[in-house]
Amino acid sequence: MSALLEVEGLRVEFGTRHGVVEALKGVSLSVGPSETLGIVGESGSGKSVTAFCVMRLLDRAGRISGGRIRFRGEDITRAGRRVLAPLRGAAMSMIFQNPRAALNPIRPVGAQIADVIRAHEAVSAREARDRALALLEAVRIREPARRLEAYPHELSGGMCQRVMIAMAIACEPSLLIADEPTTGLDVTTQRAVMELLAETTARRGMAMLLITHDLGLAAQYCGRIAVMEQGQVVEEAAPDRLFGAPRHAYTQRLVAASPRRDSSVAGLVGEREPEPVTSSGRRLLEVAGLRKEFGGAAAVEGVSFHLDAGESLGLVGESGSGKSTISRLVCRLLDPTAGSIRFEGEEIGAIPAGRFHKSRWRREIQLVFQDHGESLNPRFSAFDCIADPLRRLLGMREGAQLRARVEECAKRVGLPGELLGRFPHQLSGGQKARVGIARAIAPEPRLLVLDEPTAALDVSVQAVVLHLLDRLRREEGLAYLFVSHDLNVVRMMCERTIVLQAGRVVEEGRSEALFAAPKAGYTRELLAAIPHFEPRGEPEAEPVLIQRTQPMPG
Repeated sequence: MSALLEVEGLRVEFGTRHGVVEALKGVSLSVGPSETLGIVGESGSGKSVTAFCVMRLLDRAGRISGGRIRFRGEDITRAGRRVLAPLRGAAMSMIFQNPRAALNPIRPVGAQIADVIRAHEAVSAREARDRALALLEAVRIREPARRLEAYPHELSGGMCQRVMIAMAIACEPSLLIADEPTTGLDVTTQRAVMELLAETTARRGMAMLLITHDLGLAAQYCGRIAVMEQGQVVEEAAPDRLFGAPRHAYTQRLVAASPRRDSSVAGLVGEREPEPVTSSGRRLLEVAGLRKEFGGAAAVEGVSFHLDAGESLGLVGESGSGKSTISRLVCRLLDPTAGSIRFEGEEIGAIPAGRFHKSRWRREIQLVFQDHGESLNPRFSAFDCIADPLRRLLGMREGAQLRARVEECAKRVGLPGELLGRFPHQLSGGQKARVGIARAIAPEPRLLVLDEPTAALDVSVQAVVLHLLDRLRREEGLAYLFVSHDLNVVRMMCERTIVLQAGRVVEEGRSEALFAAPKAGYTRELLAAIPHFEPRGEPEAEPVLIQRTQPMPG
């Protein structure tokens, strides 16, 4: 059977202020009818550029400089709007990486789905609306009739993703391109979205091109996987062969850096396992009966836990379980409705959040935010981002002492000194993560609250950041409150774990025991939703090691 999509020797260039950059260097791949092909690799490998080329949605600065794209046997490499308009949305469609940004913020989601239908089919507004309602039911959105009139900002991230899927399948395309469709979603929502995609494509006979940096996800849902590195496909095979015996060095590094059920932090970066961390037994933080209401609804209800000096405690649960609210309450960025927060035996929950920054405890509790880019001041250089708490909390003035402390913190987190003069937009995701961690440790705190510190990072960058955090805790004697929806990461990083659901604690205990034999049904559900490397289907072919068409740049 002939391929539905064929990409042959695709080359793409982008014009920049510093000259021409070649983003794709001879990419070749194919997708058969009803097949799911995964494309994996890190940021900058060319995954999304390949998808945008197929949809012919390249940025103005980009151009296809070589190769061909065939869809249903027709060459669309340089097709014009007249050819492409009937294809986009009807024959091929795309689920974009950030659904909230991709949706029109000033139109109800039902109207946006109806727009897609009416753009390709001669139907009435009423019929388009009825089909939009049926699509929302098909993607299992609760109360679909009410959601038709909702705007994107009124929906959760998972619901926005389901709306995007409804729009993408509205005209029953032959090819569905899903670009990182689960980034930032918790494990159960991620599983629900992927099961929905798998079921929808199977039922409607669609082919899918799944772009992801989550290797476990690709193994679970793809029949074949292509690995991309720096604009080239370097290896391609069925999941069990690719991940069981990867041949290319880059694939081997990706597999080694991906957390599994038996992974360790040291193992992710290829180092020998250090001695286990032992808690001091000295109580640092005590939380009792914590409650937080927003508009009369409780986001946190009766939560109690403790944390010893030098210990790492994980908070896990789905989006909306109360994890981030608890982290902000502990950091005193929010005031509790009720309950107690004691730090070193002193009640800090009674200090108003607006005045806590003036207390002597502010420097002792620091927060590493989930979005490293958004949490850094875009007008501050990396140096000033790290220096800011030193100026504000310790009263350090400009001079040799401040510079020495900033440079020391940068060195501690592995940030090269030459990057201290750069601004956030000039740094990679991993570099911004290092700046955020350096800023948090600068005032020498005793407790770090880590709110999803590796969310959306590539697996190799995540491995380095986790190893850095583990090393800092051992060397500095820091205590961690580690908030995450990635259970494999929490299992590696935390001695104890608390499982939250709808603002309440449903289970807690030693991480090793809790993950091995969970008692609560909800915990078992979370663990079952973790994507892993065991593929669903049978292997079909030996791995294909792709020979480079040109030497890699040094």
